[in-house]
Amino acid sequence: MIRVLIADDHHLVRTSIAHLLNAEADISVVGEAANGEDAIAETRRLEPDVVLMDIRMPGIGGLEATRKIHRTMPGIRVLVLTAWLEETFAQRLLDAGAYGFLGKGSQHDEMVTAIRGVFAGQRYVSPEIAQRLVLSRIDAPDNPFDQLSQREMQVAMMIVNCQKVADISDRLFLSPKTVNTYRYRIFDKLGVHTDVELTHLGLRHGLVEGFASVE
Repeated sequence: MIRVLIADDHHLVRTSIAHLLNAEADISVVGEAANGEDAIAETRRLEPDVVLMDIRMPGIGGLEATRKIHRTMPGIRVLVLTAWLEETFAQRLLDAGAYGFLGKGSQHDEMVTAIRGVFAGQRYVSPEIAQRLVLSRIDAPDNPFDQLSQREMQVAMMIVNCQKVADISDRLFLSPKTVNTYRYRIFDKLGVHTDVELTHLGLRHGLVEGFASVE
């Protein structure tokens, strides 16, 4: 039996996926999480075989949750669930320990195949995501977010997903002053001056779910 934990901030998505997966004879959904922190905590508590991980959730998000799960529980496979993925972000997720990528538009049979594959230790990239990664490499200009450090990228993602400095400070166990230092360092590297400009840049480069680069 393959034990699966579903991490997604939409209750309906979690419920729908759980219903479909529990119909499989060899798969059991053992838990759910609505943000990155809960994904880590529930993974530690339940020790699933596979975590279906949405990357853009409240709190620290799926990227940092994937990194922490892989670092502390390397035997657990993380399968990233996303509507869109840009090449640079895909590489960061692979570096963080992700075993594969599954598009949110994938059919039930593909999801089951992907879960079984990563459980067996195989990498999996859905055709939908693979095509977009190829196109992003061919068509997209250099991604300015490439120059950010791991921590800067984490803070940038939290800002573009509408989290305030105080919330980021609480989530990352940093002082508000330190968060603002990262914030202004990000602004300087990316050539923006406000959170709104940073968010617009994030939209163009796929840091916000459902949007792709249009330039």
